[in-house]
Amino acid sequence: MDLYEYQGKELFRRHGIPVSAGRLATTPEEARSAADSLGSEVVVKAQVLTGGRGKAGGIKLADSPQEAEHHAREILGMDIRGHVVKKVWIEEASEIAKEYYLSLTFDRGAKKPLFMFTTQGGVDIEEVADKTPEALAKLHVDPLAGLQPYHARRLLFAAGIEEPGEQKQIAAIVEKLYAAFVAEDAMLCEINPLIVEPHGRVKALDSKFTVDDNALYRHPDVAEMRDLDAYPAEERAAREKGVTYVKLDGEVGILGNGAGLVMSTLDVIAQAGGRPANFCDLGGGGDAQGVVDALEVITPDPQVRSILFNVFGGITRCDEVAQGILDALGRMEIAQPIVVRLDGTNADEGRQILADASPPNLHVEETMLSAARRAVELAGH
Repeated sequence: MDLYEYQGKELFRRHGIPVSAGRLATTPEEARSAADSLGSEVVVKAQVLTGGRGKAGGIKLADSPQEAEHHAREILGMDIRGHVVKKVWIEEASEIAKEYYLSLTFDRGAKKPLFMFTTQGGVDIEEVADKTPEALAKLHVDPLAGLQPYHARRLLFAAGIEEPGEQKQIAAIVEKLYAAFVAEDAMLCEINPLIVEPHGRVKALDSKFTVDDNALYRHPDVAEMRDLDAYPAEERAAREKGVTYVKLDGEVGILGNGAGLVMSTLDVIAQAGGRPANFCDLGGGGDAQGVVDALEVITPDPQVRSILFNVFGGITRCDEVAQGILDALGRMEIAQPIVVRLDGTNADEGRQILADASPPNLHVEETMLSAARRAVELAGH
């Protein structure tokens, strides 16, 4: 679960990481009031769950409450990479002498948390990694041993931080960032930029904070931060029905049993010349209600022109899935053509059940590639 900047900064504040004072506003009038209460120059920052706010005009400096109101009126309602701005963060303006980058993420390959730090902050980290990889210091932390004081010192030395005052402050922030990462079950904690003010104080000017969805039951306060309105309507409906669903931008609706199979199906659709409209994992079962729930999420999407139902029967029996599909089709009307591929346990029986029923607009294929090609063809490619 991705958090807005102001939510991530609240978690930073809880763990002792210095951030600027600020207030949230949802209207231009609230922005003016917030700027007035802060009593200094402020920055009006769009709150969206994507990057590129600055380049899109979503971050503006205001010298007065009136100007903050004006900027908020311009920013609210703005579309930034498909995300509509519904709130802004009014924050005390900061003087910047230096901009650094600091992040902690989970390296799945190494199975360890990974620190990344560079003195080239304020720009996309991908750009630094591509153009000046030698400037990017990286350090893994053994989760069983935890962060040790020498880790921070090694990270700062590798990045070339020489000023003693900066070393002490950044080392403390590194320790607190690790504590926040572990305590909140985070997958990413990023500060870009981590600034040094002219008088030497170091603080986080931005926050990107991603929490592991599977751990939210342990953090009800963080779970309450989820903004359901920020997600597509299909994803909200899927969450209510307990269906694993991610909206994509293609025309072929995908439904499968198991995340790995669905991921493979997305690749095969692309290989066949089509574009998947979604990722939808039915899970291990294939009962009628589960199929209905998934189809009720997929079919309302106006982009979906055909649906590929890909099932591999391991513990799940394909004849039961086939019956579930028929039961589901009997309970709802579906305009899009459906292609079904069954393989594994009782696959022949499952295909026979579908062939005997011969529901209109349903096509049965034996292989994943042939099913993908048929679904792409039916989608109009």
